[in-house]
Amino acid sequence: MPHASWQKPVHVVFANLGTEIINNPSEALGLLTDRWPDLRGPQFVRARSACRAALDGRRTAEEARLQFEQAVSEAQMHVN
Repeated sequence: MPHASWQKPVHVVFANLGTEIINNPSEALGLLTDRWPDLRGPQFVRARSACRAALDGRRTAEEARLQFEQAVSEAQMHVN
């Protein structure tokens, strides 16, 4: 089953590595699982859970995007 793309992608800034554009819960979960910095606060946990729930059909992709944006902000990896 294809995963829905977000209406608005999330731009994530990695200090000296540039910006990555995340388009859906699957990409977000991959980033949260494999390449997230050590800053793993409560928003990180909520975002990871929301992305998993969106992939399972228990939440919408847009709900996952909002949670992921909060995790990006918590980790100070957002575009101003």
